[in-house]
Amino acid sequence: MTEILLKLTSRPEPYPPFVRERLEVDAKEIIARYPHPRSALLPLLHLVQAEEGYVTGSGIEFCAEQLDLTGAEVTAVATFYSMYRREPTGDYHVGVCTNTLCAVMGGDAIMATLSEHLGVRHGETTPDGKVTLEHVECNAACDYAPVVMVNWEFFDNQTPESARALVDSLRAGEQVTPTRGAPLCTFRETARILAGFPDQRPGVLEGEPGEATVVGLRIAKEHNMSAPAPEDA
Repeated sequence: MTEILLKLTSRPEPYPPFVRERLEVDAKEIIARYPHPRSALLPLLHLVQAEEGYVTGSGIEFCAEQLDLTGAEVTAVATFYSMYRREPTGDYHVGVCTNTLCAVMGGDAIMATLSEHLGVRHGETTPDGKVTLEHVECNAACDYAPVVMVNWEFFDNQTPESARALVDSLRAGEQVTPTRGAPLCTFRETARILAGFPDQRPGVLEGEPGEATVVGLRIAKEHNMSAPAPEDA
């Protein structure tokens, strides 16, 4: 109990000066994008998550100081959104969608298979620090269920066998490319991209939507269908 109270009441150690100076340069660039500084909190949290792989107490205090907020205000936001991790995260955050459609299409089986194969449960990281496994909420790719996301990149139409092969490739250090987009980068690199800094990966903007995404549009065109005008809706 004493250890818990000390953790709750003690002030986290600030970043080392050389880290703080570097982060302050990035933070100023982020804050300058917004008419109201507080609006920069979400990308700032991604920025500090890119530093250590999760949002630490030091990161929370840094964000609070940059935006003239309290640590409690920053913590309230950081704990509300599931994309902000509060525990050390592996190089690859593997999220298995277990919402209704993905679950009935095999998401639950994928989650169970990966948990047994990796020897970790929801929210835990493999001993080698490579993979953190979580079940995640719907990521709006239901037309490709069941979906696995790695560092928020889509891997469509997965099976327990393909998902197991995927994490084996990640742990072996092989280059892995999602169903859409450029080859994967690490969780920390992804966090920096989400903070609003350029994604330098070749081919990051290439790719076309799959058939399952556009099938409704194709059928509408074949039958000469169109949406009603706004005033007629």
